[in-house]
Amino acid sequence: MAYQTFRQGIKDCIPTLLGYAGIGFSFGVVGITSGFNLFEIALLSILIYAGAAQFIVIALMVVHTPVWVIVLTTLIVNSRMFLLSMTLAPSFKQETLWHRIGIGTLLTDETFGVAITPYSKGETIGRNWMYGLNITAYLFWVFTTILGGALGDFVSRPEMLGLDYAILAMFVFLAAAQLEGVQKSKIRLYLLLIFVVIVLMLVLSLFMPSYLAIMIASILTATLGMVMEQ
Repeated sequence: MAYQTFRQGIKDCIPTLLGYAGIGFSFGVVGITSGFNLFEIALLSILIYAGAAQFIVIALMVVHTPVWVIVLTTLIVNSRMFLLSMTLAPSFKQETLWHRIGIGTLLTDETFGVAITPYSKGETIGRNWMYGLNITAYLFWVFTTILGGALGDFVSRPEMLGLDYAILAMFVFLAAAQLEGVQKSKIRLYLLLIFVVIVLMLVLSLFMPSYLAIMIASILTATLGMVMEQ
């Protein structure tokens, strides 16, 4: 029952907040320096709620890119969320449609990284726990982006504070947590899949945009991993 309550979801989200702080603060700084105001930065975070996509939206809007191109690019970049949501979907198949939509809408790479650890170990994930995880991350993301925008004039280079490495450190922690208690044979498989996805991304990026290379490499590697585990 460790993954059932809203309160426990909040607690389990706390280790990921450093990553949100670094990227969210950086986004606020970039937004202000690109000519956006605090209200616009807040709306981007509230409505889009996707770090990579938000940076892309700002970059495209600055150069006056057509709206349809911005929307299409955002959809492509965020399409990985379909895969993440489908992975966790079996845990919530008994929930109502609105609850499934609510959980999927606020799911991010980071909250998925937290949720997949108990899920992969056969633990039961509760709806309230997932809400606690997702809502905490969502509110903190919005807060840090607004804070970054408010202090943007004072911190023009957030990378000097090491904030650009915060998200990487967080994902290393999440990856390490997933390996806890895993059999050695599976660890070898996971290391092989990591090697495969890196090679695929490098090769595919020679022929297509990097975001497409990442998505295709991830799908192919995930399919390969599923087949090899059977």
